[in-house]
Amino acid sequence: MNAKVSIARLSIISNTLLISMKLVVGLISGSVSILSEAIHSSMDLIAAIIAFFSVRVSDNPPDSRHPYGHGKIENISGVIEAFLIFIAALWIIIEAVKKLLGSKIELDSIALGSIVMFISALVNVFVSRRLYKVARATKSVALEADALHLKTDVYTSLGVAIGLGLIIVTGINWFDPVIAILVALFIIREAYSLMAKAFTPLLDTAWNIDEIEELKTTLNKLDVNYHDLRTRIAGNYRFVDIHIQIPEDVSVGKAHKYCDKIENELTGIYENLTVTIHVEPS
Repeated sequence: MNAKVSIARLSIISNTLLISMKLVVGLISGSVSILSEAIHSSMDLIAAIIAFFSVRVSDNPPDSRHPYGHGKIENISGVIEAFLIFIAALWIIIEAVKKLLGSKIELDSIALGSIVMFISALVNVFVSRRLYKVARATKSVALEADALHLKTDVYTSLGVAIGLGLIIVTGINWFDPVIAILVALFIIREAYSLMAKAFTPLLDTAWNIDEIEELKTTLNKLDVNYHDLRTRIAGNYRFVDIHIQIPEDVSVGKAHKYCDKIENELTGIYENLTVTIHVEPS
């Protein structure tokens, strides 16, 4: 089992346990902020399941129907996860507003709820750090999206824990739905960031400017006479299309070896890179 699949599985297990804890304590205490966190973690679980299957599929080799590989499945996964976060945030806001406009808010077992929120934050700090580490090492959009889910859960859990602490100190129960709304607004901001990052590669977006400059520097070091350089990203896979000029009197065999040299140099620097070279006479 590769690292991507293993860490995605850990995310599923941790989210399942946290949902169970938050749901039980939320129902006992009647806290909408704890229940909102249970819903948030449910979205995290769905996202973790999506990430788990997407990283398994994305690493499948190209086939007759998908000659360029399956990398974009990770971007699709990220878009779906962001959409789920938006839905969760909207649900939280609706329930919190109902609580504010409804009858007197009664909360029990607040101390227990605060403890559960702190435990949730600690667990998600551990899992999200491991997810980020593997995501960066493998350039996995799906795992980075899953890590972002858990990162937001850390902040929101701490926010709810602090809010419950304020209720214990002040006795003002409307802190609970107000904090739930603030949590939801934070989640929406994070979801927008994730949506933008996951969606743009579906439009065959080029590498970022720094990476393209680095690529040009490498080509110049190889003394390549090139033009029409194009780059794109699909999940954790990268593609380069380039036109190079070679003297007319160079044989096909020598031109081929020269192209192989360029390709080997680039694939040695960039993981999961496919290079397409078009040769023209100079």
